[in-house]
Amino acid sequence: MEHFAELIGQAHAGDKKARDALVSENLGLVHAVARRFDNRGHDREEIFQIGCIGLLKAVDKFDVSLNLAFSTYAVPMITGEIRRFLRDDGMVKVSRTLKENGYKISKAREALALKLGREPSLMELGTELGMAPEDIVLATEANKEVESIYQPVYERDGDEMLLIDQIGGSAGGYPACEEPEKEAVLNKMVIHQLLESLNEQERKLIELRYFENRTQCEAAAELGMSQVQVSRTEKKILLGLRERLM
Repeated sequence: MEHFAELIGQAHAGDKKARDALVSENLGLVHAVARRFDNRGHDREEIFQIGCIGLLKAVDKFDVSLNLAFSTYAVPMITGEIRRFLRDDGMVKVSRTLKENGYKISKAREALALKLGREPSLMELGTELGMAPEDIVLATEANKEVESIYQPVYERDGDEMLLIDQIGGSAGGYPACEEPEKEAVLNKMVIHQLLESLNEQERKLIELRYFENRTQCEAAAELGMSQVQVSRTEKKILLGLRERLM
């Protein structure tokens, strides 16, 4: 565990060898998840490569202080990446290169924004990545989600659940996961982890809006805010959570 935590720290500090070692040590997770998606009209190797992008995201985002097993965190990330590919592939064909460039651009934008204290320009991103501005625009547009992952995707007895990127039953033309109970637990753990990253007021707002199904006006009254403040804060929170998942 100490060795793993050390590698994670080195990888997050920009050590490519440490990052590659973590990916190599956990490729078995990608193989295990990729097998679930056999007979979906795509070659196993292609699905595996997409899953590796999810593994890279898991390595980059994993927080050892949460005392969570890496596999528990990584499996939903890998699964989500493959499912997004299968879901979006039928609507918009995006090459693997564009997908990889989109991820690199997202990471560079995040790093530059932190360094500069503002959103970086196209020219600054281009200099950082060694890419032409038009290539950045192309990759960014190509990787935009066709459907927001923040739309409620589960409802029962009036309660809605979001942040679960899953396709159940015959939705999207894909069969249900072979282990729905296990995957549901993993998804809930990821949601819990994301909510724990919010402050008390932000967490309460999300709980009111998406778990108690309150309107913005109702949430505003309970939180002592205006409806406009709730709307702006909610949008900011969801964008932040989306970045954590990317």
